[in-house]
Amino acid sequence: MLEIDSSRGEGGGQMVRTSVALSAITGIPTRLTRIRENRPTNGLSKQHTTAINAVAMMTGSRVEGNTVGSSELTFYPGNEEHSCLKMDIGSAGSISLVLQAVLLAARNNKETLNIDITGGTNVMWAPPLDSYELVLFPLMKRMGINAALNILERGFYPIGGGHVSVSMDAIGRISPLELNDLGRLKKIKIRCFVQHLSERITREMVNACLDTLGDGYTTEVEMQNCSGNSRGAGLVLVADYEHGRLSSNVLTSRGHSAEQSGIDAANDLLQEMTNGSTMDVHTADQLLPYMAMAEGKSSFVVSRISKHLLSQMDTLESFLNVRFGVERKSDGYHFSVSSEGYP
Repeated sequence: MLEIDSSRGEGGGQMVRTSVALSAITGIPTRLTRIRENRPTNGLSKQHTTAINAVAMMTGSRVEGNTVGSSELTFYPGNEEHSCLKMDIGSAGSISLVLQAVLLAARNNKETLNIDITGGTNVMWAPPLDSYELVLFPLMKRMGINAALNILERGFYPIGGGHVSVSMDAIGRISPLELNDLGRLKKIKIRCFVQHLSERITREMVNACLDTLGDGYTTEVEMQNCSGNSRGAGLVLVADYEHGRLSSNVLTSRGHSAEQSGIDAANDLLQEMTNGSTMDVHTADQLLPYMAMAEGKSSFVVSRISKHLLSQMDTLESFLNVRFGVERKSDGYHFSVSSEGYP
């Protein structure tokens, strides 16, 4: 049995999600200890237990210690395949973080995976589902992985209640992804959404965003007035290049005006566009496991190395025969991922 000290590195839920998914893929029984020991709230949260239960259910696996607050977990991988999942996180827990584990665990599936899930679609400290749709999934498609999602209702903190359907085709051979140069900028997509708030908020966010970006860019604006149980608003920006995509996002909050939110999102994107990155660090976290299972060499450039990225590398090396390389250059950190493919 593989034992993993979950307090290492970033020490958060990502190590748990990735470890459970890789245990299911590789068939290696895994015991996790000291889960989220360095976080203000120790142990598993509701979104972690939801993700673990989903992986166990879809693979016929057995799990011990999967309760809220638990600091230890043992996962015994099964060999079943269940391709239709229905999940309710029961709060504003992040749907995107649950999907991180579930989609990865489906690497060996022979049928299309269909997921119906309720929870938080746009919450703090987690990737918005819009970035999955607009950035992550298009990059995965270039690796031969076809996934799609539909945001039926948005879910904001604290109520949640967002409703999303997701599908992913069976994955065959995974192709490597080389993103050493983004090429020409084609356009900047602006998606602004509001739910049970004035549409004035979206106009103020978009106008502030456009003013901050300035002239010289081709922009495409999409405004969404959504329905759902919770209330909130936000903005997602995507710089669409010939060879890749960069993004930024923001949520409105009390004490932070819609105008300032638009300014912040635009400045964040401009910084990403000028610092030499070919991939934002959050997308790199999500794509790294697929690169580690691709047949060949993948590469990308990030402006900084996050603790999440280091933890992903550490976890992947525990399960897979993969080699990582990192070189600091003037335009950022150049990563290489070399693998013979899995399985």
